[in-house]
Amino acid sequence: MFRQLFAALLLTASLCGIASAEQKEQVGQFDIHYMALPSTFLTPAIAKNYGIERSNYTGIVNIAVLDTAEEGNPAVAVEISGIANNLLDAKVELKFREIREGAAIYYIAEVPYRSDEEINFQIALRSGNKLNTTLKFKQKFYVD
Repeated sequence: MFRQLFAALLLTASLCGIASAEQKEQVGQFDIHYMALPSTFLTPAIAKNYGIERSNYTGIVNIAVLDTAEEGNPAVAVEISGIANNLLDAKVELKFREIREGAAIYYIAEVPYRSDEEINFQIALRSGNKLNTTLKFKQKFYVD
């Protein structure tokens, strides 16, 4: 299912012209993959399966961490927390859910937004004493 959700998000983003839908940041031996997209990019069936509210005013943040030092670049479980804020500095705590499907591990959170709103994300990631970083990025959201 991870591949199904991830592929659906990535394919839909590319078809809709979001140039930087899936992004990656390398921190030491870890690749942190992240994307933020409107929840309406998901089909109703996939959204229901993952318990995601499909709305013109709800975005999804998806984070996955891979260990590039290990053979096959396995997924890594992390402690994760985050905050999203708009340009008026209205802050929302992100409530990430860990999803495991086979060897895949990823984290999703929902974020509210209004039309034509840029959201800044600050996401803290930690895995033992090997990874302790804050991922910062921004994404502009539009209402369909």
